[in-house]
Amino acid sequence: MGLLSVAIWLPIATGLVLFAFGRDQNANVVRWVALLGAIASFVVTIPLITGFDTATAAMQFQEKLPWIERFNVFYHLGVDGISMWFVPLTAFITVVVVIAGWEVITDRVATYMGAFLILSGLMVGVFAALDGLLFYVFFEATLIPMYLIIGVWGGPRRVYAAFKFFLYTLAGSLLMLVALVYLYYKSGGSFDILTWHKLPLRGGAQTLLFFAFLAAFSVKVPMWPVHTWLPDAHVEAPTGGSVVLAAIMLKLGAYGFLRFSLPIVPDASREWAWFIIALSLIAVLYIGLVALVQQDMKKLVAYSSVAHMGFVTLGFFIFSDLGVSGGLVQMISHGFISGAMFLCIGVLYDRVHSREISAYGGVVNTMPKFAALAVLFAMANCGLPGTSGFVGEWMVIIGTVKTNFWLAALAATTLVFGAAYTLWMVKRVYFGDVANDNVKALADVNTREFVMLAVLAVAVLWMGLYPKPFTDVMNVSVGELLKHVAQSKLQ
Repeated sequence: MGLLSVAIWLPIATGLVLFAFGRDQNANVVRWVALLGAIASFVVTIPLITGFDTATAAMQFQEKLPWIERFNVFYHLGVDGISMWFVPLTAFITVVVVIAGWEVITDRVATYMGAFLILSGLMVGVFAALDGLLFYVFFEATLIPMYLIIGVWGGPRRVYAAFKFFLYTLAGSLLMLVALVYLYYKSGGSFDILTWHKLPLRGGAQTLLFFAFLAAFSVKVPMWPVHTWLPDAHVEAPTGGSVVLAAIMLKLGAYGFLRFSLPIVPDASREWAWFIIALSLIAVLYIGLVALVQQDMKKLVAYSSVAHMGFVTLGFFIFSDLGVSGGLVQMISHGFISGAMFLCIGVLYDRVHSREISAYGGVVNTMPKFAALAVLFAMANCGLPGTSGFVGEWMVIIGTVKTNFWLAALAATTLVFGAAYTLWMVKRVYFGDVANDNVKALADVNTREFVMLAVLAVAVLWMGLYPKPFTDVMNVSVGELLKHVAQSKLQ
């Protein structure tokens, strides 16, 4: 077993062990086992960062073993500059989620912690899989623990939200399965994704495959107009579920575009780029306006996620080094920022049991340390220079300017709308006089809450002030991908 296998199976094994603890017995032991398992899973990913060769676009840390030999299916793992950062990001967010649920979750603690650890391993598998069937198994398997997390520990409408999440994402993925089977036969009986990148496919076949992949990945991102499951899922999910959903699971769809759509069907990707760009700009403009009128903090941040992921897909389909790299940086940054914002909402909800903006006001007077961190994350969500939120958006806008100035002008409105709805929420929740007795009685963050938010604050500032380690990893792989797409067009 290599590093990637350990990063996948260590959290899954820990999660299965936790399931054996029973319903609520030994809750403290369960929490410590979950935390140690999550930390160990994160530590395993550190050598991926330190040992990664930024000078090559080749897959690194590869593992390949026969799995279903009759159908030439392999357990094939590897990462390149496009996928590498998402492995440690997934493990890191899992550590934060375990800490976040430490005192809050008191019912079925073992199952809750186990579900998140299993989900972590499955998501790492999606980013590391180089076999098409293996990718599909991991991609679909992530639905099961998240379905349970929303359906068991969610809000009053949790069953409705869990079903909607499951059905939307499953329906889209079925077309992708058809596409994978077609590619298997077209390649002479191989599920190897890297082999599929070299297939000479006709225009009509490319178009059908493009839309099959689009059906799966657009729902997962989610792109407008198949985004409607996300606000419901976020509102009903427990805080940890919202964090993982926004920070990691949305990235699975965006990652799929770079691993499947662009390299396998490059001609169709270029031909239909205008369609993806149009959907992305609608997400940026329309969903930004929708976020402006939200009264529920979770819904506001959920719609904000749709708008920011629209920026990501825009960056991918302008076929520019800066655009694609900016989209990847935005994905990583959004993982830190959206996760932190949902955690902040969770901190307030645990005390007041309301997500309505009108239930708060003047929180800074009673929770100054918490308010300082929350406002930092809000500023990062606006794209404030010096925070990670600025870097990816700036790269995408610069890349889009080189392609088409007016597209860039429309895309840049996300900075205006983002500032409007985020500052609107900040003003009403955190600043001003103490609004009511609930806010007056609030106690500032405890050590556990401060640590989990402070760690994310460091990540947001580090990436905002010094993004070079992130961009260095992805530059060569992005350049090679765009070269492959361009060569296909010339042929």
